[in-house]
Amino acid sequence: MPPKLISPLFPWLIFLTLVFIFLYSSLLPFHSSFSSSRPPSNKIRTFSPCDFFKGRWILDPSRKPMYDETCPFHRNAWNCLRNKRDNMDRINSWKWVPATCDLPRIDPFRFLGMMRNRNIGFVGDSLNENFLASFLCILRVADVGAKKWKKKGAWRGAYFPKFNVTVAYHRAVLLAKYEWQPKDPSVGEQDGLEGIYRVDVDTPADDWAHIADFYDVLIFNSGHWWGSDKFPKEKPLVFYHAGQQIHPPLEMLDGFKVVVENMVSYIRKHLPHKTLKFWRLQSPRHFYGGEWNENGSCLFNDPLEELQLDLWFDPRNNGVNKEARVLNQMIGDTLKGTDIQLLDLTYLSEFRADAHPATWLGRKDAVEIWGQDCMHWCLPGVPDTWVDIVSELIRIGLETG
Repeated sequence: MPPKLISPLFPWLIFLTLVFIFLYSSLLPFHSSFSSSRPPSNKIRTFSPCDFFKGRWILDPSRKPMYDETCPFHRNAWNCLRNKRDNMDRINSWKWVPATCDLPRIDPFRFLGMMRNRNIGFVGDSLNENFLASFLCILRVADVGAKKWKKKGAWRGAYFPKFNVTVAYHRAVLLAKYEWQPKDPSVGEQDGLEGIYRVDVDTPADDWAHIADFYDVLIFNSGHWWGSDKFPKEKPLVFYHAGQQIHPPLEMLDGFKVVVENMVSYIRKHLPHKTLKFWRLQSPRHFYGGEWNENGSCLFNDPLEELQLDLWFDPRNNGVNKEARVLNQMIGDTLKGTDIQLLDLTYLSEFRADAHPATWLGRKDAVEIWGQDCMHWCLPGVPDTWVDIVSELIRIGLETG
């Protein structure tokens, strides 16, 4: 019996099936990308589908700083090139590589062009000033006519006339308003108290209380002043709310938590929704062998290994650098459900025990007076990577906001 003839419709069925499979496979990545990029409703709002904060440092000898010791926005103690700190070439040859995506280096021309007629503000302690100095030196590459700027209560900053952009820092180490109140001289000295620092937990420091309408991007931080070395028992912090002292009196960490909660509430109430808001988590310290006033040192030639990080920073080990993760947990819990993005630069910075000014502080007697600086960062150095990350997050925020 001769074989049956194949139906003329059969080739068309095969063709249509292949077309359907092709179209389905083409559309699937778009659906997956859209689904995976949606932020979970119970997490802090994020603009970026990429986690820039998890990754590793790799040595890249071709990587060079964008600025040198002649940048006019340096602060002397952080200008490690001018202070001839050892190993600066190697310090700046480490490149941060996120685990899930690429991190481009900031293009200062493109970034300032995007920010034209906009302003960026940093609010907090000297680690945000350290961040600012890096930012200003990088942006000056695109506008050498940048001028120093101190207005609206700013501690320091710069104006970039080619782009009509201002980037400035407002010093507010506790974020909340605080002031010294000496002890009544008629009271005896038996308790050893010299006076108190009154902290009004619900009132922002004057340095940044009236800047809401000026800045399009704001980056907050606090935490490095919340310790007994800054406020010893004879000069303690005493916390007030609505003009009345809080009872029972708060310990320092409890006071920190209450201040953060109130400052976040103030930011959400008084800053425009369109303002991009970031909260930079702690910059880790790298004191080895003791605190800053106990001959603590950070004379390292290379970054730490990942297996070393918990030994240095896990609070359960009770080391001298443990406070960063403790404070970060409090901040993260408070920011959940807000439009303030966590700028979680802690982990990537934990590796870099090699990149602090240490003994190269620009004054011969600096170490004798203050000890080694294992808290702030050499410039150029690690804060330049912070700039790469925050500039990407700002770009994404402006494009999707």
